[in-house]
Amino acid sequence: MLATSVALLLADLGVGQTHGRPHVSNDNPFSESQFKTLKYHPEFPDRFGSLPDARSFLLDFFVWYNTMHHHSALGWLTPYDVHHGLAATRRAAREVTLRQAFAATPERFVRGVPMPPPLPEAVWINKPRALAEPDRIAMVDEPGECVARPAEWRSAVAGRTRDAEIAYSTPANAEELALAVTH
Repeated sequence: MLATSVALLLADLGVGQTHGRPHVSNDNPFSESQFKTLKYHPEFPDRFGSLPDARSFLLDFFVWYNTMHHHSALGWLTPYDVHHGLAATRRAAREVTLRQAFAATPERFVRGVPMPPPLPEAVWINKPRALAEPDRIAMVDEPGECVARPAEWRSAVAGRTRDAEIAYSTPANAEELALAVTH
């Protein structure tokens, strides 16, 4: 039996690799942010005594996270406020408070009257492209020139497409064969 590289093994098993690229299905910045908030929460224990202890802590944590924790992607509102239609009311109240603070002490606000962040129209993990929107991978602006790339490219590993589907059973030329062998 010959040893193969990890990349070839993953390709043979149908496992797609990720390198932290944005706009791919397995990239979830909201989940990563939530996990960091959980991990650095002041009440997060070093260890849980048992599975029921962990579940109990997480139930309380998610209630806090969704109803009391203010999220930057939501204009510093809570998910509860946005989900239940309270966002406009909360933003208006915040605007009144900021205007009152400015009237009381304008020297504190060197940039003028402060405004609360705008309400998000939609929050996406991976925003779907409109049909008319061009593929950003197909054309890339380089300094001084525009470089065209094929809409469906083949990976050097096992001739797979971006979606990890097998595009061709064999590499198209000697250069790809050499890449497949070295990887």
